[in-house]
Amino acid sequence: MTAENLKIKEYCSISNNRVMLNGQLLFEAQGSDFITFIKLAYKKMDTKYPKFFKMDDLSKLGFLASDILLKPITQDSEMPKNIALAFSNSASSLETDRKHQESIRDKEYYFPSPAIFVYTLPNICLGEISIKHRLHSENSFFIFNHFNAEYLHDYANSLMKSEKADEVLCGWINCDVEDYEAFLYLVSTEGSIAHNKEEIIKLYTTK
Repeated sequence: MTAENLKIKEYCSISNNRVMLNGQLLFEAQGSDFITFIKLAYKKMDTKYPKFFKMDDLSKLGFLASDILLKPITQDSEMPKNIALAFSNSASSLETDRKHQESIRDKEYYFPSPAIFVYTLPNICLGEISIKHRLHSENSFFIFNHFNAEYLHDYANSLMKSEKADEVLCGWINCDVEDYEAFLYLVSTEGSIAHNKEEIIKLYTTK
């Protein structure tokens, strides 16, 4: 397998209260806050995963975008799929870290609840996606200052060429209160979009 054979099969973005798949609008809820929007999008996309509501906002965002891309591939087969996950963002689980800090700031009402971290952190997001879609392949969550198309491109190429994965779901998931965005794309041997840094940046910036 050569890098020239790899394609971007599909891509999904969630931002500004809109869910997009391959450049087409799937759902929109203008005027809603993030919590309301993500619940409405979950129902509209027919996600069907009760643990979704226990997740933190970062995990919900990544899980929903992943489910839109993976459900058509995994729902009709009980066989595990060799799809690797390569996600990234700029702040890990900073939003949840702030909630934890708020819970311990007031010494009179000091209550550091472990419930804040039950379904949070990037590895939980990757884990729940893997459970839902029966993935037993590689998964990584990288921290960059900004969306790093070159690194994700090279990492996906390496996984595919070394036959550690048949496909790779890559992208960027950032969430900080109402400032949120998800951009995921599936690297495969199928598709019409060339898998190169220029195309990845083009899709990300035109989402």
